[in-house]
Amino acid sequence: MQRSTVFVWTALSISAWAAPSFATSLDIRVVLEDGQTPVPGAVVQAGNTPAEPTKAEIAQKDRAFHPQVLVIPVGSSVDFPNRDNTQHHVYSFSPAKTFNIALYADRPEAPIVFDKPGIVEIGCNIHDHMTGFVVVADSAAVGRTDEQGMLSLDLEASAVTGNSIVELQVWHPRLADNTRPLIREVAPDKAVTIALKLLPAPTEEHPLDRLQQRFRDL
Repeated sequence: MQRSTVFVWTALSISAWAAPSFATSLDIRVVLEDGQTPVPGAVVQAGNTPAEPTKAEIAQKDRAFHPQVLVIPVGSSVDFPNRDNTQHHVYSFSPAKTFNIALYADRPEAPIVFDKPGIVEIGCNIHDHMTGFVVVADSAAVGRTDEQGMLSLDLEASAVTGNSIVELQVWHPRLADNTRPLIREVAPDKAVTIALKLLPAPTEEHPLDRLQQRFRDL
């Protein structure tokens, strides 16, 4: 599937679904391989502090998923309302969550519960260019980098190992293998810079093909 880089939550610096006792705050900067260009929208997670499940939605509008990248705790439920004047068929084959919402308009009968951590890629069986991602996190210490590639995570003491090393899970939709996060081990007592090699951002427009035209009007 063609990857895309339309993000929401770009200003998010911390995701605080639970209120554990934190030991330290870790400042993280994510850049491209050149060491200078910031990477917005990178998801970074540390530790395994449980977070309360939540309810969220990914809407289909203008033949795109909104948001295109959703970060939620394990056990959360996601609704997929269709706000287009064309039908959609939303599915995923990802190991973390396989599901199929057959061709529908308006709103599916029930939300999808994401009960395993991991990266879930979603698509539309009618509009091949439509792709999205659900990042199912098993820690409250998770967030996305802002437009400057910056992020601050509050870490629990349990996230720091005996030799003062923190394991970070780093993910971006334009990683060559975007089915799983990269693992980086860092020292928690100083600011961290992480360099990523990303695929180029797509620029191609996707006009309606004949199959899509059949379902344009309900």
